[in-house]
Amino acid sequence: MRRRCAGRWPRPLDPFRRAARRGNDGVMTEWITTDGLTSYEAAVDFMEARAAAIAAGEATECIWLVEHPPMYTAGTSARRQDLTDPDRFPVYDTKRGGQYTYHGPGQRVIYVMLDVGKRGHDVRRFVQQLEQWVIAALAEFNVTGHIREGRVGVWVVRDDKPLTATGAPAEDKVAAIGIRLRKWISFHGISINVDPDLEHFGGIVPCGISEHGVTSLVDLGLPVTMTDLDVALRRTFDEIFGDID
Repeated sequence: MRRRCAGRWPRPLDPFRRAARRGNDGVMTEWITTDGLTSYEAAVDFMEARAAAIAAGEATECIWLVEHPPMYTAGTSARRQDLTDPDRFPVYDTKRGGQYTYHGPGQRVIYVMLDVGKRGHDVRRFVQQLEQWVIAALAEFNVTGHIREGRVGVWVVRDDKPLTATGAPAEDKVAAIGIRLRKWISFHGISINVDPDLEHFGGIVPCGISEHGVTSLVDLGLPVTMTDLDVALRRTFDEIFGDID
């Protein structure tokens, strides 16, 4: 059953659950899970403050798990013609990489505030690690995620759909990735579709790609909950980010 939200949105960051974890490398990472829906403005304020504190050595790295009210965000490469229904939901310009993305209930947004400087000063490698993390988490549910040249995010092959016009198997996007760095600290991050209303993606050309669709774990026939995904993300994090300089 899809969750419907009425009335005022819950206050940002309230309630929230925190848990500090020491990884295989001995580095402490704080995990924050916020229940309810968090406004985008509050999320940006929190991320910017936390990234500054990490850069100053005043806070630990942080993974923040949230859900947002329905909205579209525009990355630095967004093209206005890809916003096909600008009055449908609020639209936020953001300085993360990428194009237009939808966020809303039923989608797990993972904000990653990590020290990329201590992780090799390699932005390309860091993005690849984020992709690998998503793929590893999806594998916990026997879902095979793929990275495609020229297409940002994580994709799944849809053998249950007709072949494309070129005769290739159909593919749908299950996760989006877009980050920003400030003083080598990352923020923004990943969104994974658990059970959002997929019709809400219809107001944009997601990530500027019109020839492929969008899916979710529930759309793939998996009775996965947000908590199930959170557990998988925690379990696989150290596999990908366990080594630090």
